[in-house]
Amino acid sequence: MPDRTEVRLAEYGAELLGADQLTPRDVERLRALQARGCLTLDQAPAGWRLKADATVGILVLDRIRLVVEPKFAIPGERLMIWLAYALGTPTPLPATARRWATGPEGYADLVAAALLEQCERLVREGLRRDHVRRQSLEPVLRGRLDIAAQVSRRYGRLDQLHVRTFDREADVWDNRVLGTALRAARTLTTQPDLARDLHTIADAFPQAPTPAAALRALDRTRYTRLNVRYRAAHTWARLLLRGGGVTDLLTDDGMTADGLLLAMPALWEAVVRRLTTEAAAPHGGHAVPSSGATGITVRGDLGNTSAFRPDVLLSLPGRDSAARTLLPVDAKYKRYDRYGVGAGDIHQLLTYGAGYTPSTDPRAVIVHPSPGGHSRRVLQVSGVRGLLGSIHVLGVDTHASPQQAAAWVRSALPWADR
Repeated sequence: MPDRTEVRLAEYGAELLGADQLTPRDVERLRALQARGCLTLDQAPAGWRLKADATVGILVLDRIRLVVEPKFAIPGERLMIWLAYALGTPTPLPATARRWATGPEGYADLVAAALLEQCERLVREGLRRDHVRRQSLEPVLRGRLDIAAQVSRRYGRLDQLHVRTFDREADVWDNRVLGTALRAARTLTTQPDLARDLHTIADAFPQAPTPAAALRALDRTRYTRLNVRYRAAHTWARLLLRGGGVTDLLTDDGMTADGLLLAMPALWEAVVRRLTTEAAAPHGGHAVPSSGATGITVRGDLGNTSAFRPDVLLSLPGRDSAARTLLPVDAKYKRYDRYGVGAGDIHQLLTYGAGYTPSTDPRAVIVHPSPGGHSRRVLQVSGVRGLLGSIHVLGVDTHASPQQAAAWVRSALPWADR
């Protein structure tokens, strides 16, 4: 593989690239990512201007290795902790979690190291084995004789026997997807020690025919007591094989590139869903779907019916009766710790409040990242006829641990003042 120039920029940062640094294939790949809102590529007088959006990670192109570091809301040394929290997987070892901030390897190496850690644990515990049906040519009878094959291929000769066996082996899909992901991780990492460890552990796992076959197997996987210990390893494997984050950024759209990218708004939405759901549980609340019977729909306009759907809709016990109330929560990956809430978001949250909460007290919640510490403020929106609604704006300190943040959210959500 030819040496590539490393280009590093911060989230929402920009960089000027020379005309000879991008091949036509690179431009095509970057245009495909631009169409998905991951970055912006503009022609400049001397080459190209590349601007990162809220997508971080690593992208290996023909002549450059692009690393976009998370700088806005979640500091680099905390990224893997919050990602593991959002995905519901064990947090990687602390030494692993620091590599993003201290080394040039980037996000791809962090996920590869997390996969390595889980696969090493599975090997120590013993890989799952299951009965696998095989057809083979043996000198002695094992299993069941395949009479049709013996007659048609050996013409009655008995020096070699066509047999069907049904033995317990590790060559099952739970292990194949991990073997495929370990081999894919080796192509992304630049750290020699990590690459060597990935190569060593990969020899213990069978491999799927193609990465696409491994992904299809992951999509079909259902966890039982027999394979539930594989769930965390499969989560990191899926992240590597798809090349994307919690929304599978590069899923089989024909335009893929070697790399690993994470959409930070999608990560924040996943974080907020878990934070608020865990916060509601001690109050007797739980999350409910925001579509179907509980959806806010717009009909009668040109085109298809549209809908307003908050990121989280909590169902809470009522104050004085058995009836339950709804509380809409929206995740905003914005600097609302520094700037006022935008008019578009105010309109959106007022619609949620009017559609889900009692008319006597319409309310909704915004949860945004706040690296400088937890914050809380309440916006009162009034008109000529009085109060239109209140919007609770909660800033979650991303320097804190997810467990500390969850405890603070539990005390800061509106039900705490009932």
